[in-house]
Amino acid sequence: MTDLKTHLHRYLQSGRDAVMWKLEGLGEYDIRRPLTPTGTNLLGLVKHLASNEAGYFGLVFARPFPEPMPWVDIDDDSNADMWATPDQSRDYITDLYRRVWDHADTTIRELDLDAEGSVPWWPTERATVTLGQITTHMIAETHRHAGHADITREGLDGAVGLRQGNDNMAHADQTSRAAFRDLVEQAARDASGR
Repeated sequence: MTDLKTHLHRYLQSGRDAVMWKLEGLGEYDIRRPLTPTGTNLLGLVKHLASNEAGYFGLVFARPFPEPMPWVDIDDDSNADMWATPDQSRDYITDLYRRVWDHADTTIRELDLDAEGSVPWWPTERATVTLGQITTHMIAETHRHAGHADITREGLDGAVGLRQGNDNMAHADQTSRAAFRDLVEQAARDASGR
C-alpha cells in the first residue's frame, strides 16, 4: 500500500505534468499571449507555479530555493509572476519550474508530513502549517491552474485533456464532442425559454 506522502506527491506531479503538456506544440506567441480578459497565459501559469512552489516548499520550511526570482520581491501590483517578459525564454521558465520541482521534491522527501513551517504572507493565526497542509495546498493550486491551462489551450487549437495519450474526455473525437456541445446548448436554451 502506498504511503500518504507518496500518494500526495504523485497527485502534485500529475498536475505539474499536465500544465507543462499544455505548452507542447505551441509557438512563442501562443504560449505568452493573454487568452482571457484577465491576462491568463500559458507560460505565465508555469512561471506562477514555479514561484509558488519555491515559496511554499522553500521559504516556508526554511529551505529557500537557491536561485533569485526577482519578480517575487516586487512590491507593485504588476502580477509579475503571471507573465513572461520577452527576455524570459520558454526554456528558462520551464527549466526553472523543473529545478523548483527538484527542490520541492527534496523538501517533501526529507521532511515528515507533520513537519511545521511558517507562511509569512498568510495571516498570523494561520501562518503555522505542516508539510501535509502545504502539499495539499500546492496540489489544489497546481490542479486549479492546470484547469486554466486546459481551457485556454482548448480555445487556441482544440487540444484538451489530462496528458498525452489520455485526454480523460468522455467524447474522444471532434464529431462526438461537437454533438455533446450542441446537446448542452439546446438544454440551456430549453431551460431558459430561449
